Formats: sequence, structure tokens, C-alpha cells
Amino acid sequence: MTGDYFPFSNLKSGDKVLLAFSGGIDSTIAAHLCKKAGLDVLAVNMCFLPEKDNRAEVQKAADSLGIKLDFLELQQDFRNDVMLPCWRVFEKGKTPNPCAICNPVFKFGKLMQYAVANGCKALVTGHYAKLENGTISRGTHRAKDQSYFLFRLTPEQRKFSCFPLGAMTKDQVRQLADQLGLPNAKAKESQDACFSPPNGTLAEMLQKEFSGKIRNGSFIHKETGRKLGLHQGIHAYTIGQRKGTGVALGTPAYVQKIDPGTCRIFLTTNEETLFSDRLSVESVVWQTPDVPVSPFRALVQIRYRTPAAPAQVIPTGKESCDIIFDSPVRAITPGQAAVFYDDEKLLGGGFIC
Repeated sequence: MTGDYFPFSNLKSGDKVLLAFSGGIDSTIAAHLCKKAGLDVLAVNMCFLPEKDNRAEVQKAADSLGIKLDFLELQQDFRNDVMLPCWRVFEKGKTPNPCAICNPVFKFGKLMQYAVANGCKALVTGHYAKLENGTISRGTHRAKDQSYFLFRLTPEQRKFSCFPLGAMTKDQVRQLADQLGLPNAKAKESQDACFSPPNGTLAEMLQKEFSGKIRNGSFIHKETGRKLGLHQGIHAYTIGQRKGTGVALGTPAYVQKIDPGTCRIFLTTNEETLFSDRLSVESVVWQTPDVPVSPFRALVQIRYRTPAAPAQVIPTGKESCDIIFDSPVRAITPGQAAVFYDDEKLLGGGFIC
């Protein structure tokens, strides 16, 4: 812990906590910090994909800290509640955000239920985000900040949760792991480890998993309306994509629009047409006590690792709003999350229509 951030302020020495434990460096250091604070740690690893059975490595990481480890078998639940909804988004020509779909259902849903059933006082995760008095804000390490994925958490989930890495940087986490001689101190950075296919793309994996219908159609040149050939299905492309279209125009061409009604995909050679200053958001979850009814200013982030941009947020219902950016932003992608901030504080978010 650094500065004036105290993630364990609502807990006392001896309290039992459940730690979401992947066996990676972040969750391992989170476990160490819990032990250092005098907490009784129950580590739980969620088993999502049969082909990703790394239990030996996870057990080794838990043993290095001397903490109890349970495994939760959630393969079928994960298939039904995350993989299938993600495919439903892909087949509409949109690009899903698996972590935003998964977090409230599993890490802060099923794990929270398991924590309560086992007498735990809190759920601890290795997210790079801050959580104080039920309010989520950005983590100190902005390049690793993961508050973007947490906009769907309920007040109950926030109140029960704890993020000990919120004031740390990745370098500090690695240095501490090295000092402690942890077996995973030199491990490579994982990227969406629980949901990345070993070969091919996520869309391809899900299409095969659910025997999804491939909705073929034509590539259309945005500037001329000319047909450029057939594509491999609207699920296989995303807004702003340049590589992988198989279309040669002598100059870089980008996916500018996907029309699910006609299954046409529009390509543009003018990158400026990828920019827009407005979007609509649905399934909004507000982190504020009251649902806003009047327009307000906010910083809006439209994908992970893309900087938030100043905008006007216009509520159009309890779970919907329109966003007007001060300046156009690149490649607004339906299915991705648009998340609202008041500087560092998370205000809410939803999915781009």
C-alpha cells in the first residue's frame, strides 16, 4: 500500500477473506498483501475452460504463500453465461467485451456467493483499480488501470470487494514478487488468459463452439459503392480493422461499418471516415447513488487502453444515453463498453449500440 490508499480499512486482523486466485503475479501479490495485513486468506481458482488446466502451477503459487486453495468447476456456467452471450454479440456484427460480461457474473457473482457461504468478510481481487467506501476509481498505474471493466458492479458487490493493488504499479508488483522469491516473479504478462483461444480468433472459436451460422455478404467500397468481393462472415470483423480482410486496393483499407441487416461490410481508404463525435449506449449501469436525468460532462472511454475523451453525456432513459464528444474519436465499435468518469472516479457505463 502506498500513499493514503487503505484497501483493508473495513477489515480487521484475523478476518477471513476470499481471494480470486489465478496463480498469476497480480493475484499472488494481492494474497501476500492480505497476509501482511493479518487476514485469513482462502484462495479460490475458477476453472472455466477444460483445455486450460493449469492447476499444478496455481497450486504451486498458493503453496509458496502457505494459503489454502479451492478450485471451482465452472466450465458449463462459463459456456452458458459468457461464451454464448459473446457469440450472440459477434453474430450481430458487433464486438463483445468478455471481461465486462464476465466480471459481475463470476468474479463478483459466483465467487462472492462462495465467499459468503464460507464465512468470508470480503472478496479480494488483483484488479489495478481503487475501491474506497463503495466507490471505484482509477488505479495509480494508468497504463494498467482496470476500472473500465468494473462498471457493471452493483452497490452490494462494491461494498463486499477489496482491491489491494490499486495504488501499485506493475513494476512495484514485480519487484515485490522478486524480493519474496515467488515462483511466478518472472512470468510473462497474461492477456485475457481465461478466454483467449490457442489458435485463431475468439470469434472463430465461438462460431465453431456453438455451430453458429456464418452470415456471409459483400465488402463494399465506402467511397464508390463498388463491390470488392465476399467476406467470411460479419462475426469475423471489427470496426477499424485493417489487416485480414483479404482485399487489395493498393492502399490501406479499414472496416468502416458493418451492416447486420444486409451483411455488407464497408471498407474505406480514407481513415478520417473512421472518426465520429457521437454514439448511443444501452444497458447502462450507474455507479452513482441516483440515476442522472440531466445532461452532464464526463470523460468517456470507448475501449480498454484508449484514453478517455471529454464529452457530454445525455441520459435518454434509466439504462440508456447518448454521448457527444468534444472532438471526434476513432473507430466507435458497437458491442464494446463506453465507460464514464468524473476525472478519476467511475460514474458508470454501458454497451455501445
